[in-house]
Amino acid sequence: MPDHPGRAAFKARVDDVLLHFVEEEIDHLLAVDGDLAPVADRLRIATNRGKRLRAAFCYWGWRAAGQPDSDALVRAAAAMELVHAAAVVHDDLIDDSPLRHGLPTAHVALRAAVVASPRPGAAARSLAMLVGDLLMSWAGQLFTACGLPAAYLSRARPLWAVLARELVAGECLEILRTGAHPDTAASLKVIRYKTAKYTVEHPLHIGGALGGACEELREALSDYGLPLGEAFQLRDDLLGLFGDPARTGKANTDDIAVHRPTALLAWTWQEATATERAELGGLLGNGTTDAESLARVREIMHRTRAPARIEEMIGARVRAALDALDRIRLPADAARALSDLARAATVRLH
Repeated sequence: MPDHPGRAAFKARVDDVLLHFVEEEIDHLLAVDGDLAPVADRLRIATNRGKRLRAAFCYWGWRAAGQPDSDALVRAAAAMELVHAAAVVHDDLIDDSPLRHGLPTAHVALRAAVVASPRPGAAARSLAMLVGDLLMSWAGQLFTACGLPAAYLSRARPLWAVLARELVAGECLEILRTGAHPDTAASLKVIRYKTAKYTVEHPLHIGGALGGACEELREALSDYGLPLGEAFQLRDDLLGLFGDPARTGKANTDDIAVHRPTALLAWTWQEATATERAELGGLLGNGTTDAESLARVREIMHRTRAPARIEEMIGARVRAALDALDRIRLPADAARALSDLARAATVRLH
């Protein structure tokens, strides 16, 4: 096994762990009743793709603590991807998103399994919620059975409670603030708790804790991870409205249709004229957005320089993350990998 896995090689290792774990668990599920096959299909789809960034941050948190390559650690890191899969299923359900990776989302696809139900839409949403719940349960199961010594796992176990609390807090804040008066500071707080922490900071901390990271290293990993996680989500916000749906796999009208509290929309509102605000008020949050409405929102955004401002915010946060990395005394391979991951997380088209 190479001591310095590249991103592609590492992703293949995580994919392999997840494939075998998920198939074994699906076998147990289907042993209960074959009618669970549609649920099993959604579990496979939810876990069979992804950039595996969260697993990579966990792995390099471990390596940053001076630990060697470890198959057991890769299994622990793969659990981060099950957390992400659970969050995505729940997020799509909350947002009523129709597409993910170019495919119907779980609550949409599962309607075919409940056509005989008196309320097929509600039944499909209930099934999707349970798929997400099971994925989160699997994350804890894979983590605790990864093969690392119990003493190592005990160092990281309390961080799972922090991850769950802050992820749910961020999702709740987004729901509470959806449709509210746009505010950049409020939007950035949602970003921090809903995405930034569980995408970068928490995986780094969990990997570091498993590896015995000292308090100084944990703080330094936060100085790197928080701004990078925010930059990751700011890039997602831009791609959500200006990306190519063929690449992103998602409809680029979702944020407008539900008036999601993104920093991009908040900046647009802040810089818009009174006339533009009145127009935006009629376009945002109406449940559906056609091509003409999307084009008009984009036009107002460009006029207010909102996309350029978000690009500046992304750049500033990436620089802050890389500056923090330069201040940490890390093994050379970990420093290189974390620098590479900073770019992979923020310079992308999907």
